Amino acid sequence: MSQPPAQTPAQPSNLAADLTSATARLSAIGQAHLLSCLPQLTVPQQHALLEQVHSIDLTALPGLIETYVKSKPSVAVSGDLTPVDAYALAGRRAVSGAAWDKAAARKAGEELIGQGKVAAFTVAGGQGSRLGFEGPKGCYPAGAISRKPLFAMLADWILAAQHRFSGTQTSSPTIPWFIMTSPGNHRQTVDFFAAHKFFGLRPTDVMFFPQGQLPSMEMGTGKILLAAPSEIALNPDGHGGSIKALHASGACKVMADRGIEHICYVQIDNPLVRVIDPLFLGLHAHAADSSGEMSSKFVAKTDPAEKVGLLCRLSGKTTVIEYSDAPAEMQARRNPDGSLIYSAGSIAIHAISRSFIERLNAAEAGSLSMPYHRAEKKVPYFDLSTGKQISPDKANAIKLETFVFDALPLANSTSSRGSIAMETDRVDEFAPIKNADGSDSPATCSAIQTLRAARWLQAAGCEVPYKPDGSPDCVLELSPRLAFDGDDVKSLIGSKLPRSIDRGTHLLLS
Repeated sequence: MSQPPAQTPAQPSNLAADLTSATARLSAIGQAHLLSCLPQLTVPQQHALLEQVHSIDLTALPGLIETYVKSKPSVAVSGDLTPVDAYALAGRRAVSGAAWDKAAARKAGEELIGQGKVAAFTVAGGQGSRLGFEGPKGCYPAGAISRKPLFAMLADWILAAQHRFSGTQTSSPTIPWFIMTSPGNHRQTVDFFAAHKFFGLRPTDVMFFPQGQLPSMEMGTGKILLAAPSEIALNPDGHGGSIKALHASGACKVMADRGIEHICYVQIDNPLVRVIDPLFLGLHAHAADSSGEMSSKFVAKTDPAEKVGLLCRLSGKTTVIEYSDAPAEMQARRNPDGSLIYSAGSIAIHAISRSFIERLNAAEAGSLSMPYHRAEKKVPYFDLSTGKQISPDKANAIKLETFVFDALPLANSTSSRGSIAMETDRVDEFAPIKNADGSDSPATCSAIQTLRAARWLQAAGCEVPYKPDGSPDCVLELSPRLAFDGDDVKSLIGSKLPRSIDRGTHLLLS
């Protein structure tokens, strides 16, 4: 696939005319200070600054400042709130108890993949700084044994699905991979893929594009901050920005040209995620109660206080309520058997139709927009009054971002069709790397990689050693290119997989 350039406007051809226009537009909304240093800048710096001004939606900015910066919107959960009647692991619906046909759903998903109608989509705009790692987060070594980077581990899932469901002949459909970077890590990401020969994928099947940005604004006043005399302080617009970026980058057109109908949305920090899941795709596209526009996976919450969003039905529409916004009493409610009533923890895995992305972008032109979320942050800035760079020691700015799950209620919802949710096993598919230590860290990710491999091997008849605390007494990494799921493992025991594992073994199975 052809790679689009970074999403920056064309360089102004007439500096004087553009300056006059930018000054007038900024003055009208009280942001003319952004051009205060322009006379001291070089001509290229002046062009760059004016391009940044041009990239900001100045028309919408005053409203955003009044709503999110000068005030602090309160979030109240109101309306008719009920649990989602999800497709649970046991093959029953979570609320109604009705049975659902896993085999039929999986077959339908496999047909979509085999027909070349499915693409992978990964949000990978983050840096590894929280992990003490320099560079894009996708470059972080995450394999429990191999130390493969996150990008390589997700690529293995795509290659495994491609081999298993699309065939291996040159003429067979391949699974394209669309990767949303950020302006700050775009070039590093593209170069990383090139240096690693695209991890076995064809370069023509991988497309990169950067997400959009929003200005960081001074807390209280709403004044846009300057990162430097020639640079506005901008921040990525959140994973919800993927809805716009897929369209603006040309990715949707590429998908349409290739016959792609559905995309598999995942985030880069979870190496266990089954990037292409035929079971989930089949439900999303063909379940009787699915609109086929946007569906979600979830894991059962471990306890009421677990910090994951809650998938619920609010006023008849599937939605995600952030854990910080959900009333504690609601989160703690239990069924007679002791299980949580609101147990569906959102894990940022979605199936989304291309037509839904296109519909939302068409609606955006008619003023339909995703809600923004306000975050108070410490943002370094250039102080115009002193001419010095300031590194604040407490939150001084507001950053705005959008969340992709806020698109769920926008999916077509009728009395019989809407956005559906499917449960997945957290050991099978949820081991994110978010923190340097503690929960959701490289250590916990490695442990879950081992536990999943151990469970699959043991279920297939392999003898696996365990410690007194019940954790495997070994370190294992099982590549999806060898075994896509537990059923694959059963057929490989004694040939490509061992019949027993020694205590203390560190074993890469690939």
